Order: sequence, then structure tokens, then C-alpha cells
Amino acid sequence: MSESARGTRTGSVLTHAALVLGAAAMIGPFVWQLLTAFKSLPETTTVPPPLLPQEWQWSNFTDVFEALPFGQQLVNSLIVAVAVTVGQLAFCSLGAYAFARLEFRGRELIFALFLSVLMVPKQLLILPQYQIMSDLGLLNTLTALILPGLFSAFGTFLLRQFFATIPKDLEEAALLDGAGRFRIFFSIMLPLVKPALAALAVITVMHSWNDLLWPLVVNTAPATMPISAGLTSLQGQEWTDYPVLMAGALMASVPMLLAYLALQRQFVQGIALSGTKG
Repeated sequence: MSESARGTRTGSVLTHAALVLGAAAMIGPFVWQLLTAFKSLPETTTVPPPLLPQEWQWSNFTDVFEALPFGQQLVNSLIVAVAVTVGQLAFCSLGAYAFARLEFRGRELIFALFLSVLMVPKQLLILPQYQIMSDLGLLNTLTALILPGLFSAFGTFLLRQFFATIPKDLEEAALLDGAGRFRIFFSIMLPLVKPALAALAVITVMHSWNDLLWPLVVNTAPATMPISAGLTSLQGQEWTDYPVLMAGALMASVPMLLAYLALQRQFVQGIALSGTKG
């Protein structure tokens, strides 16, 4: 074996070893969560804790439904995630199309100011948003969870990257045929940015599903909480039933896993293409 071939093989082995270690580091917490969901409480408090449960406690999953209104909170999360995702796909795509294709005075300056919102920490917006929701009488409602997330600067920027690279000849031909801006937008532009829409949908769904701080602020009634906030009630000050908590977290992660698997190809394609657009 030549020196170059030996070096190539060594490099390949080291690369695969690094990838295996990285994959193990990422999968490890999920495996530990799965095993903990089937353990008893004494096993989780033992030092060191056992790797495998002595007896598989399937009752932990039923205990979740007794400890909190898990089904209702799961439905709440689904409603909020779907509503926020649909809102962002609609409003962000319209804004992105305007910034990318329409000519108006001060467009670049307005877009730069628009992107500056990304530099504002989300925590700074909680108090004014809470005051608005309180004045509107929307506390402890799903509407309070949906309204602040219907639009985002990130989603607008992501979609604008795609709209900006679509050839203008398509628009000009449609305009000559008598098509209006909305007809062009819905019939020509949106079908061409499906990968970006899928990527934004996955990102928005996961962010909405995992959002914790805002739901804890505006919704204190268990029946109106999403599942992310509801699971926090299983963690007490004196003690925490970790097997039940892990069982609830495991069930709560299943919808997001299915959503990602369904849109994985479009998501990866959209993120990869967004880095080459602009």
C-alpha cells in the first residue's frame, strides 16, 4: 500500500471515528431519557444510577395523564404550533416577496431596520407583549400564545434569499399576460420556493413546540398551557418524579420527530440552498 493510500485510509478512519463520537454524544441524552422513562424513582436517585431498569415501569406513561391534563396540553401545543406556522408562512412570504421583488423608496433601509429586530433579545419584548395581551383580555388563552409568533424577521429574511434569485423574466412574462401581483405571487413564486417554505415550517414548528418562557408568563391555568409549560409542573421544589417527567417528555417529543422525518428532505434542501442565495 502506497503512502498516499495509507494516509487517505488513516484520514478516513479518523473522520469516521470523530463522526461516531459526535453521533454518540448527541444520541446519548435521548437514550438516557428513554431508559429513565422506564425506571422506578429509587433507581433514578441511586448514585451511580443503573444503566438499565431492573423492572420496566410502563405505568410511568399512564401516571403522566394523572399528574396533569396531558392530552389537553398536547392538543394546545398542536393548535399553537399549526397556527403560528401557517401565520409565518403567510405573512413572512408576503413580506419577503415585497422586499425582494417590489421597487419602492427606502426598501434597503427599511429591510436593514427590519433585520435589526434579530439583534433584540426576546426577553426584552416579554413585558410589553404581556401588557398588550393583558389589555386585550387574552391572558390564559391560546390566542395569547399565537399572536406574538405570527411573524418573524428571520422567516422573512430566509424567504427573501430565495425570492431574490428567481429570474425576473418569469414575472415580466406574467405581467405581459395580464397577471396581477397576487396571481404571480401565488401561482409562480410560491411553488418555486417550496424548499424554503418547508425549512421555515420545520424551524417554526419546533420553536413553537419547545417555547417555554412566554407560555409560562401569559398562561397560568393548566388547561390552557402547552405541553412544554405543562411538563414543568412535574418538577417540584422538594423532589421531582424523574421517571414520570421523562415519560412525559418522551411522548411530547414524538410529534416533532414525526414532523421532522416527514419534511427532512425539504428542510435540508432549503437550508443548504439558503446559504448560496443572496
